[in-house]
Amino acid sequence: MISRREAVRDLGIAGASMLFRSDGAGQNSPFRFADHEVDLIVSTISLQTVRLTLIPRGTADPLNEDGALVDFPEHTVRHVRAAEYIAAGDFSINVKAHPLSVAVANRQETVQEIEFHDISGQIHFSIASSGDAPLLGLGEGGPQFDRRGAHDKMQNGQGGYRLRTHGGRVPIQWLIGTQGWGLYIHQPLGEFDLSGPGRGIFTSSDPLPVDIFVVVSHDPVIIMREYARITGLPAMPALWTLGYQQSHRTLAGPEEVMRIARTLREKKLPCDALIYLGTDFTPSGWNSHNGEFTWNAANFPNPQKTIDDLHARNFKVVLHAVIEGRHLTGTVKDPCAAPEPSGRTPDGKWPDERSVGCYWPHHKRVFDLGIDGWWPDQGDGLDAPSRLNRIRMYWEGSRMWRPNERPYALHRNGYAGMARYGAFLWSGDVYSTWETLRTHVPVAINTGLSGIPYWGTDIGGFVPTPEFTGELYVRWFQFGAFCPLFRAHGRTWHLRLPWGWNTGELGPNETSTYPDAGNPPESELHNAQVEPICRKYLELRYGLIPYLYSTVRQTSLTGLPIMRALWLHHADDPVASACADEYLWGRDILVAPVTEKGASARRVYLPRGTWYDFWTNEKVQGGREINRTVDLETMPLYVRAGAIVPFGPVKQYAAEKAAGPLTMVIYPGADGAFDLFEDDGRSFDYERGAWMGVQMRWSDIARRLTVSLARGSRLLPPAPRDLQIRLAGSDAGRTIRFDGRLQSVPLRDSVRG
Repeated sequence: MISRREAVRDLGIAGASMLFRSDGAGQNSPFRFADHEVDLIVSTISLQTVRLTLIPRGTADPLNEDGALVDFPEHTVRHVRAAEYIAAGDFSINVKAHPLSVAVANRQETVQEIEFHDISGQIHFSIASSGDAPLLGLGEGGPQFDRRGAHDKMQNGQGGYRLRTHGGRVPIQWLIGTQGWGLYIHQPLGEFDLSGPGRGIFTSSDPLPVDIFVVVSHDPVIIMREYARITGLPAMPALWTLGYQQSHRTLAGPEEVMRIARTLREKKLPCDALIYLGTDFTPSGWNSHNGEFTWNAANFPNPQKTIDDLHARNFKVVLHAVIEGRHLTGTVKDPCAAPEPSGRTPDGKWPDERSVGCYWPHHKRVFDLGIDGWWPDQGDGLDAPSRLNRIRMYWEGSRMWRPNERPYALHRNGYAGMARYGAFLWSGDVYSTWETLRTHVPVAINTGLSGIPYWGTDIGGFVPTPEFTGELYVRWFQFGAFCPLFRAHGRTWHLRLPWGWNTGELGPNETSTYPDAGNPPESELHNAQVEPICRKYLELRYGLIPYLYSTVRQTSLTGLPIMRALWLHHADDPVASACADEYLWGRDILVAPVTEKGASARRVYLPRGTWYDFWTNEKVQGGREINRTVDLETMPLYVRAGAIVPFGPVKQYAAEKAAGPLTMVIYPGADGAFDLFEDDGRSFDYERGAWMGVQMRWSDIARRLTVSLARGSRLLPPAPRDLQIRLAGSDAGRTIRFDGRLQSVPLRDSVRG
């Protein structure tokens, strides 16, 4: 155990106290769990987090063999051999011996009590204290929204739980009690029974060792920060990954490949990436067969020329890739035999045991042509460490060949810690139904709360059904515009093009292999409303990229998700904490997707405070539910009073040097702040100081905005630059020339909000 002086120094808190005191009970009786004598190790990770580890007596401490944890200082490490009371930081720990239990309390009350049952090997824990607070987290998919009442087997993959509506399951053993705690069960892997009153039960077929982290805080931001302290902060993705991504399926030859690209640019429909599926997953894809890295000459007779032509039109190119088997071990630098000349294994499939060092080199021949990203599919059969290892492979392997370029990979599976490898996740092969769209709003919220910030779903749903109409596609597209991953993909794929609903043609019919699948009636193929609405939300997404990219930067520094439960910023509002059908986009924008067929209105709960209708600038008082009238082109959006929202000029791709200044729109009614982040959007140079931060602070009483250069950043070109500043609802405003020096900008002559 380190000394008190060292603990105080490491924690950075003068006078911090660490008290260990035995109550004298059970001094000669060893702890027991799962029919084993065990040692209990209690460690403090921070002032808010304690780690509890159980190992069979006499064995070594468990290692981070699954890769989920990052290195972090453990400020005190105590091997507890008998009942003890431990005070550390903002909490205290009370250990009892028979049965073994650990109670964690803050200064007012016991927040979490964990019991280790000897015979059954079960772990019991508290799931309620006062009030009716939801339980959130536990990864992607599964029963939604509040996890109370569920018996969740935490089964990974598309067979995990109601694929059609809830999507694939990525279980993350991180449970949030919105009344003030977080519980991360790192080891073992098991299932949660949250159906009992007041107590949860965790069961594993292999109960030892146990490694549990308990976070104690009434501040949701701290709870999320502490989880990131344990499993790692999200890596910064490239700027282009936040733009629109258009996926393809069955290809009709090279002319269709280029026609889609030309049409997007000719119609001025913003898009950053074109994604191509592999053959065998579709009759005619980018490669020769599933799992191979040779090109399909019928679609890409000259791959280098096609990629160069797409790059010349400012599209990124992303390819579908598949790995099968059960285990994936090692690192990208592991020695292995050279790949087959064809780029495939002799039997066309990956064996059950395959190291990263064997698998990764097969990508190089394709990667060297200029491929910008990967879409690793499947992986349901991989165990948890292998799922994380594959994600790590696509991040570190890409960096091995392009050290100063941020990689991109879109995954269907994952594990705790995946965000530190910049992993994007999509929800799998869901069906095109209104229920699926409704369900995916809470799925998105829980996924973000589980340390997976870069998430999205197939816009329109993957498997078409008779419910799949232009209306459903538009509502899904609106939702997708406010997901970090903004990608259209699915069977009968021409209907995933923004103009696909007004061609009079269905395109490839890809529904025959799925039960209950179906295509829309022919009348839906002459729907002229879809394309202009898609254009509206494409342009809105690209206009908001300065806001989104700055939010992503905050995510990389704090662990806060991009799609945020209202609870994260309105924990004192119990109605907001229980909201499952709306979310915050960053700190300041509230998104209420329309998920009902034929809706003419949408009930929206606004948390306490003042809000602005984004579309009309009408000021609305919160703390209540309102009825917002909607038409097909309107998804309700509200902006918090005090928000400073940057809008950029409309671009056709994220890195375009479009004419026009940034416009900072201030929503008055409260003081506010926003930190704008800019860099080159593609390299890791920002880690070496090549970034610009523009700090903006709004004083509502003084009607004055202060603008300054963030400490540690530098002015990036164009410099100096013009910034437009105006109040929401006012055409009047100010244009300033920002040269990095502190400026104070009065807006008293503008119309008040």
